[in-house]
Amino acid sequence: MNLFNHHFMDLAGAPVYLERYRNQPFLLVNIATEARFTPQIGRLQQLNTQFARHGLVVLCIPCNDWDEEPRDEAAIDEFLRENYPVSFIVTQRYAVTGPDAHPLFREMLQERGNAMLPDATFHKYLFDRRGELVEHWSPETLPDDPMLIRGINQYLGSL
Repeated sequence: MNLFNHHFMDLAGAPVYLERYRNQPFLLVNIATEARFTPQIGRLQQLNTQFARHGLVVLCIPCNDWDEEPRDEAAIDEFLRENYPVSFIVTQRYAVTGPDAHPLFREMLQERGNAMLPDATFHKYLFDRRGELVEHWSPETLPDDPMLIRGINQYLGSL
């Protein structure tokens, strides 16, 4: 499994080919606008502001796997603009579990097993510059948690 072999569609319907970001570490987070962890979106933006100039790419994937994302893409975009103006990549809604999961998550399941799949929204995955999954954190781990920041710093410095 390699992150850079995948693509998503952004909220406006344009393709986001991850190959374009080769040699940059990624923080990938499945989000929802009506989850108890939704305020983390603001912290993800702070993280993006802090680390984007150093090469980190933050990509958030809205999902409704836990019935916390009832909005369509236009409404998600409006919600973010009004409540959490973000400059990181936000994709269209995708499933991250089950038979309809995005191919990236199906590959994670196949290669790494059930423990790697999210069990709630706001699960965080860190991919290194080669597109390999290197760390992951539960929804309870905040985007500014020192452990997560250490992981980002480690992979920002790796070549």
